[in-house]
Amino acid sequence: MTETCVDLKKAGEILQHYPQGDGSGLIHALQDLQAEFGYLPCEAVELLCDRLNVPISKAFSAATFYKAFSLEPKGEVIIRVCTGTACHIRGAQTLVDEVCASLGIKPGGTTKDRKFTLETVNCVGACAMAPVVSLNGVYHGNVQPGAVTKKIQGRS
Repeated sequence: MTETCVDLKKAGEILQHYPQGDGSGLIHALQDLQAEFGYLPCEAVELLCDRLNVPISKAFSAATFYKAFSLEPKGEVIIRVCTGTACHIRGAQTLVDEVCASLGIKPGGTTKDRKFTLETVNCVGACAMAPVVSLNGVYHGNVQPGAVTKKIQGRS
């Protein structure tokens, strides 16, 4: 896990919205922390466990089970390439390879400047538009080789 400087005061403010000793809000609290920090800093998760009286193993179990959570910082721009069947058949791997070469990272990786994170996802449910790439949740369909690099360069 990456060590970063985390504003625990901000984490404490977020957790004030959850009743002390009540673990029922675990997932929501994790979502709120991730929304604030862009990932789940270990220090913030520990603070959450103290506040909600939840074993740290349970919090990290949830954080690692759900793909929506990340224990590592992500880039400002999240690039998601769908690799589901329709996208795969229509060249998704070429798009993944293109992004890897362009940014010098592998799927799941983040550039050193934390500008970009590349993720592959199993399906985004837009098979008619295959191959599909999303940039910070904005979907682009029928993406051709070279197009992803142009979109990335437009965000640099």
